[in-house]
Amino acid sequence: MTDARPSDPADLIAFARAHSPFYRDLYAHLPADVADLRSLPLIDHTAFWEAHTVADSKLLTGPHTDGIVFKTGGTTGMPRISFYTRPEWRAMAGRFSAGLTAAGVEPGDRVANLFYAGELYSSFVFTLNLFQEAPVATVQLPIGGAATPEQVVATMRDFSATVIAALPTSLSRLAREVVDTVGSMPLIRLALFSGEAFHDDQLPLIKQAFPHITVRSIGYASVDAGVLAAPVAGEFDNRVHQVLTPEKVVELLDPVTGEPIEEPGRAGRVVATDLVRRLTPMIRYPVGDLAEWVDFPSRTLRLLGRAEEGARVGPVSIFLEDLRALVTDTDAEGRIGGLQVVVRHFDGRDQMTLRLADSTPQATGRDTLEAAIIEQLDVRRPLFTDQVARGAIHPVAVEWVGPTGLTVNPRSGKAIRLLDERLDERLNKRLG
Repeated sequence: MTDARPSDPADLIAFARAHSPFYRDLYAHLPADVADLRSLPLIDHTAFWEAHTVADSKLLTGPHTDGIVFKTGGTTGMPRISFYTRPEWRAMAGRFSAGLTAAGVEPGDRVANLFYAGELYSSFVFTLNLFQEAPVATVQLPIGGAATPEQVVATMRDFSATVIAALPTSLSRLAREVVDTVGSMPLIRLALFSGEAFHDDQLPLIKQAFPHITVRSIGYASVDAGVLAAPVAGEFDNRVHQVLTPEKVVELLDPVTGEPIEEPGRAGRVVATDLVRRLTPMIRYPVGDLAEWVDFPSRTLRLLGRAEEGARVGPVSIFLEDLRALVTDTDAEGRIGGLQVVVRHFDGRDQMTLRLADSTPQATGRDTLEAAIIEQLDVRRPLFTDQVARGAIHPVAVEWVGPTGLTVNPRSGKAIRLLDERLDERLNKRLG
């Protein structure tokens, strides 16, 4: 199991059925010669990860004797373990590196890698491997996400860094440090982000710290589904990517009917198949994102956000992307550098709190902006206001914090978009 060339879908399906107990059971009702991916059922996440544990994986097609292991849990849920063979990991890094020049990397760039390392986390290691395979000559500065802001700024200045590779959350925090200490760093011309979405409300502070910077996606990937799509040269909508064919097959399926989507501008669930990975086959795996085709023949898509990421406050559903858009539209001065939604339950009712990261040190003007945001919530989500009036839920609350005040995942450093504190209460009740 050392080959890392793309498989024919029929060959991959047959291999998975022959060597993986999970796929053998999943496809037991299908004809022996099934070859069309669209004839296969989608992966059910719960069943998939229950079958794929460290001690007893029914997904693996053989022993894992050469390669690498990563762990991810996102911002909620139990950790997921991903196994890669050495050839698979090399092939993935090599294929993804082809998108670096499209993202804006140039010969001679000096790249500050600020992603997180250790604890089986992948982003730092993958970025390191990615630039080792880069099609242009670069110098890597492996600083890491655990370094203090002071250390990061000093190292970047000492070695004349020109590119930053980091989570958007880390980039925003670094920008605050730069503004507060050295003022600006004009040598930095490019930031490459991944791991979470980059939002327009983060850009003003970043531009203040790095006046010549362009912010680009490093590409579309996840630890479990692998690399999926690359940035498009000359396209500065960071949501637009081109699928890494022929190694990756990406389908967009209607969220309600499940029918395949090929026309542009229609949102669908992202479903991925990896034709390279054989140790842990990924065949019709729902990635958890929504996207729309920009151009189906060229397999160019635009990411639209998480497929199921929303808050349920009493009887009201609040979609986090809609909420972020509301805040961004209301914040004309670009004051808010980050948003976190906290849901609590007390006095018999739910409450939604908007935790807003203020990119300025002054408290003046917060009351006006807060009132405007609440007013827009009334306009755009009248059901929410109606349920408040009925006493079903508490009025929305706003909590202002500094640029580093948002709760982050302690292992990955990602900002947690939704904190549901009701989960702890229910767990305590069961344990009590």
